[in-house]
Amino acid sequence: MTDDVIYEERDGIAIVAINRPEKKNTLTDTVVQGIADGIDRASRSKSVAAIVLRGVGDTFTAGYDLTHRGRWDTPYGAPDIDTRAGAWDPVRDYQFMGNNVRRFMRIWDCPKPVLGEIKGWAIGGATDLVLCCDLLYMASDAHIGYAPSRIYGTPTTMLWVYRLGLEHAKQFLLTGRAIDAVTAHRIGLVSYVVEPEGLAEFVEAEAQRFKHIPANQLALNKLLINQAFENMGLRTTQMLGTFFDGITRHTEEAYRWAESFADKGFREVIRERDAPWQDYGEREGKHR
Repeated sequence: MTDDVIYEERDGIAIVAINRPEKKNTLTDTVVQGIADGIDRASRSKSVAAIVLRGVGDTFTAGYDLTHRGRWDTPYGAPDIDTRAGAWDPVRDYQFMGNNVRRFMRIWDCPKPVLGEIKGWAIGGATDLVLCCDLLYMASDAHIGYAPSRIYGTPTTMLWVYRLGLEHAKQFLLTGRAIDAVTAHRIGLVSYVVEPEGLAEFVEAEAQRFKHIPANQLALNKLLINQAFENMGLRTTQMLGTFFDGITRHTEEAYRWAESFADKGFREVIRERDAPWQDYGEREGKHR
């Protein structure tokens, strides 16, 4: 574990917390690996019945840290080919993003229930992570969504369609619109909506309930449910999502969008991307 991810065990549960509040808990290689290590550690612990995944501070995670210049790990065996300046190596890109997917899916494969605690925002790559959780709990003022679908990305774990169904998956992925807590609960994306100040306590109490169910029973039921989605092609969809994600980041439109950071600044570019969709909550409220 690292300082960027905190691991704690108490009262029969493990808590894995992203600890970069000054960066809105954005994801780096160190964070992704720390989460995977935390899930593995909790899986091995005989005293842990369930796991809570959360962020320190006011946000779960704002997705990948696009301003981070640190190294991203690429698994051993990925081709190491000298490329010309500016060239895109699709195989290496697929290997490194696929490595993130495999680490996120440690949550899916974990034999113990993993409860995702969403406060503030869970945007972009944050959804690739948190949708791997078994149960989701959301603060009443929180939002979740995949804004990169407007430009510069496709979901890699691609659990949206499996958790939401066709209509809602297209509604929120084709537009990148953020989903507020009320809507998330209505469409079945989250189990409970809780006031922000009580969310952590509520989620921990829910996690502790699993102490009263035998570990084998939990593991087998989780495996059975997950297998139904595996049979519907989840892994194949993830392979395509991961490959398509690389393609979307290397189109002419994506290059120009990323280059505009230098001229306009990161925040202004993001604001312009999101501006046409800011009134969605108001519009939906009028047409329910």
